Amino acid sequence: MSNTLHGSSSLSSVDNALRLLALLSDRRVLRVAEAADLLGVARSTAHRLLSSLRAHGFAVQDKANGAYRPGPVLIESGLAATGRIDIRQLAQPALEELRDRTRETVSLSILEGRDVRFADCIEGTRSVRVGLRTGKVMRAHCTAAGKALLAALPLVELHRRYPDGELEGQTEASVTSWAALEAELAEIRAGGLAYNREEGELGICAVAAAVRDVTGAPVAALAVVVPSGRMGTSPGLGAATLDAVRTFEERLHTVC
Repeated sequence: MSNTLHGSSSLSSVDNALRLLALLSDRRVLRVAEAADLLGVARSTAHRLLSSLRAHGFAVQDKANGAYRPGPVLIESGLAATGRIDIRQLAQPALEELRDRTRETVSLSILEGRDVRFADCIEGTRSVRVGLRTGKVMRAHCTAAGKALLAALPLVELHRRYPDGELEGQTEASVTSWAALEAELAEIRAGGLAYNREEGELGICAVAAAVRDVTGAPVAALAVVVPSGRMGTSPGLGAATLDAVRTFEERLHTVC
């Protein structure tokens, strides 16, 4: 008898957790009281279920006792389910705008754990330019796009991804100190732009900004990638990147 009751309780918890995932995907923002009412359970039960989803990366909180919204696992699973080609299609006008304005190679990147994947690129038109990187995976903290996305994460989610605070560099210029990375991410949050100065590859620099969905969650980043010798002589790269991000977000918000 006890085994039957225990089995029913487990199935009920699984069912409620799955319903919470669907609610998070649909509503994008969910409070404990709302979750309890919608599931027909006690607030303590709703809080326990949401805390479990948060612990596994399916939900995040911007602050203690705050509302929950989709976490990186749910976002990344959703991107995989719909296919990255959809994100690439949405980003295409923004990428083309950014390439035409800067004449440099531009990229669309997505955060995957502690890494960033280049989901799409358009090569620049200058005679000396950075080549295409589509499909390449690099450590997020060693790229402009990755740092832009890390800066856009809630602090609790950032610390969940780096519980030990250890950072492995890719070049001598890479940031390997957690304190230094935190300071840089704070600057990115304040200014909206992230920079990479030969931190991922020697001779290559970049500027990037995060693209957010309607809830403010980061879903991708746009970047301009340039030979290091041109980084200091192209002051308009940052403004062009932010303008392209706005173009992308306008399209994104109409479908998400």
